[in-house]
Amino acid sequence: MKKVFVSTSIPFVNASPHLGHALEFVQADVIARHHRLLGDDVFFLSGTDENSLKNVRSAENTGEEVSDFVYKNYLNFYNLKDSLNISFDDFIRTTEKRHSDGAQKLWNACKKDIYKKKYSGLYCVGCEEYYKEDELVDGLCPDHKVAPELIEEENYFFKLSDHQDKIKELIEKDEVKIIPQSRKNEILSFINSGLQDFCISRTSERARGWGIDVPQDSSQKMWVWFDALSNYINALGYGSNDESKFLEFWQNNDFKIHVIGKGINRFHSVYWLAMLLSAGITLPKTLFVHGYITVDSQKMSKSLGNVINSSELVEKYGIDAVRYFLLREIPALGDGDFTFEKFEKRYNSDLAGGIGNLLSRTIAMINKKNIVFDREPEVRFLNKVQEVEDKLKDNFIQFNESLSEIWEIVSFCDKYIEEKKPWTVDDENENKIIFSNIIYSLKNVSRMLKPFLPETADKMEEQIKTLKAEPLFPRI
Repeated sequence: MKKVFVSTSIPFVNASPHLGHALEFVQADVIARHHRLLGDDVFFLSGTDENSLKNVRSAENTGEEVSDFVYKNYLNFYNLKDSLNISFDDFIRTTEKRHSDGAQKLWNACKKDIYKKKYSGLYCVGCEEYYKEDELVDGLCPDHKVAPELIEEENYFFKLSDHQDKIKELIEKDEVKIIPQSRKNEILSFINSGLQDFCISRTSERARGWGIDVPQDSSQKMWVWFDALSNYINALGYGSNDESKFLEFWQNNDFKIHVIGKGINRFHSVYWLAMLLSAGITLPKTLFVHGYITVDSQKMSKSLGNVINSSELVEKYGIDAVRYFLLREIPALGDGDFTFEKFEKRYNSDLAGGIGNLLSRTIAMINKKNIVFDREPEVRFLNKVQEVEDKLKDNFIQFNESLSEIWEIVSFCDKYIEEKKPWTVDDENENKIIFSNIIYSLKNVSRMLKPFLPETADKMEEQIKTLKAEPLFPRI
């Protein structure tokens, strides 16, 4: 039994989750479910990043206590477990003691690469990152489009430059594999531009007293990314009295995958690797870097009023309809666009009019004609299912393409039904052959859909077993 560690990144809790967060949760969930179905021993982790300065400022803007504010928004993220049917095994908050204990242990393990100096730099609170002037666009943060703040402090720094050659080698040789290739190329370009030591603390005064103390120096709080990245190992017991899961799923395990957005690739592909190398801890194996979701070709923004709440979509259309759109319409490793028109078009064509219609009319005809589907499927159906099976094995992680392949079986069956016109067939044996072929295909579609649309897969299995049809996806 292979050990598999799968994680989402941990989002800031300065606001409620939006559709982009839902995309990452669902993608990671599909990977975890896929490996469980293969018989692997999976540890699937998610969580919330609660120590950021942007959380503090957002709480101040609402007039709430920071602890109350982050707890409220933590619940909104945790509740994605039910609203999107996410199967994580653990959910870590960075305000938990197990996290702060682990973060401080990691700091001490990296001590040979940590030093203190006075510093002046341009800091974007939205990114929680310092920028060089040549990285700005018209003097603004390239992501948040705001001018960064000039910060002058005495802080702790990490000797990132000492690890440049090793990190470059690891990425070039795919010992740490970054997918897609375009994201790998971006990171190598960043490394080749020359890695600079980075600031890993801020004064407790600037942090408003919020965050994790630097060990042996309570006048400083850890930079939020230094503490946040350690969540992956802290949830496994790193820094606790029982590190057995840390040894089992991280230190002695080759299959570790982080599912992250492209905006935080650098933190994981450079800073996190450097921290682990410094501490003598093994590295993740794969960084799966997804893109962003725009809304009607515009970035989601509270100021534009176009933020899409996944829970509201679920209430209107259902869990698996939302999961399907995210996995089928949004390229697995690229950017994608959401509009209600696109959502409803995909829903009606693929779900209501596709798999839902095929299942319901198949069961209706079986019941009407009292057909026993006890024949072996014909070779062309065996071959079609095997062809799709092979493509899924080769390219499973391209979720949109995998679902497209599964729907090829649905189309294959629809064409077969139009060809045979079973409603006109009176021969009992021929009907048995026709519906044995279709039921065989539907059973395999159900099996293949388990990681993607688990609720739908279960409903399909039950309806095929009982021959009691209910709409999988009522037409809208």
